Amino acid sequence: MNAFWIILTGSLVATCCSLLGCYLILRRMAMVGDAISHAVLPGIVIAFLLTGSRDSVPMLIGAGLLGVLTTFLIEFFHRYARVQADASIGVTFTWLFAIGIILISVFAGQVDLDQDCVLYGEIAYVPLDLWITEGGLSLGPGTVWTLAFVTILILLFITFGYKELFLTAFDPGFAAAIGISTTAWYYSLMTAVSLTTVASFESVGAILVVALLVAPPATAYLLTDKFKNMLLLSVLAGIIASVAGYYLAVWIDGSIAGAIATVTGIEFTLAFLFSPSRGILLKRKQLQPVQH
Repeated sequence: MNAFWIILTGSLVATCCSLLGCYLILRRMAMVGDAISHAVLPGIVIAFLLTGSRDSVPMLIGAGLLGVLTTFLIEFFHRYARVQADASIGVTFTWLFAIGIILISVFAGQVDLDQDCVLYGEIAYVPLDLWITEGGLSLGPGTVWTLAFVTILILLFITFGYKELFLTAFDPGFAAAIGISTTAWYYSLMTAVSLTTVASFESVGAILVVALLVAPPATAYLLTDKFKNMLLLSVLAGIIASVAGYYLAVWIDGSIAGAIATVTGIEFTLAFLFSPSRGILLKRKQLQPVQH
């Protein structure tokens, strides 16, 4: 049963991250998930200092607010300071992450907070965090319910905002010309990324979140030229990586998150080499002169 919960958790995270990652790749902001996963540290510490509790709700609120602030600062530096997008991402997340480290070091004697636990959650522990009702009924891991709720929200967001998200990602100039607010949809997308990142990294770890935000969408990008197919293929690649990664970790007796991330890399490598339209090996084969 533990295997089921771990694979389900990985699949839910993969679904959210893969869908949003497609839009991030098209916007050339693939590493914004990495930025958010590190920049939320001061929010977590401040939430603990204000509430004195390590419950997940205040932690998620504090981290979520810092995630939104991170995306605002990235866009602010990029738009008004004329800094390249990758540079604004790097400056923002290293600065906020450093503030979080300082807060922990200053309040080290008062704060019982483990940076490793906060930043690098372990997916293997998911089955241990059970949601038990007052009547003693176990409803399964609380993390699964949280991620299922987030997944539904992301699916609804993409379903009802598909046209706007599509146009603002592919042609923001045209989207603005027909009256679509590119700024509003940018911040809506970044808020969705923040929500997904914060809800996921506590349980599966920041590294796995970043891997699922980037690798499955990049793999799908190499396999198709149609955006709807890219969304579906990225989710499929993420779920396959979750299943295969778990059993790889069991086989080698290693890290589950590391194994899932490794499988996403293998998937991308295979697409890079053998994609019908963009595969390096197939392209070379097609370019070879015909022998008479």
